[in-house]
Amino acid sequence: MNLVVNGVEHSLDLDPRTTLLDALREHLGLTGAKKGCDHGQCGACTVLLDGRRVNSCLVLAIAQQDAQVTTIEGLNHPVQDKFLEHDGFQCGYCTPGQICSAVGMLDEVAKGWPSAIGDDDLTDAEIRERMSGNLCRCGAYPNMVPAIREAAGQ
Repeated sequence: MNLVVNGVEHSLDLDPRTTLLDALREHLGLTGAKKGCDHGQCGACTVLLDGRRVNSCLVLAIAQQDAQVTTIEGLNHPVQDKFLEHDGFQCGYCTPGQICSAVGMLDEVAKGWPSAIGDDDLTDAEIRERMSGNLCRCGAYPNMVPAIREAAGQ
């Protein structure tokens, strides 16, 4: 199968049951996306699939042959700089998924996707709600929220 990751096409021989996360980590050596819960509950494996954020542990690699996959290794976005400026990480385990999710979330906001809490502005509460699928065991949320808000230009 062919998989386009970070703009590079890769030809892979995979078991049809291989998740996108395992293809990235075990077959392409891209270890930014982390295997946290392996059930789509923590968000540590978040990548962008055609610009949309997804838990890569829940999608099969074989179903992504026509998609553009972007991992933290291929990302170049102001969110990354803002996470550094605001110390938006502690241990760093969840950080790649948090950043990919934030980039996807900001794109959703730019496209006018409706708010989950009815707040039209990108408030702290709105950021927290939209990022609620990504967990951080260290509790770096107080630094992540302003980093994301600043990256959004607010």
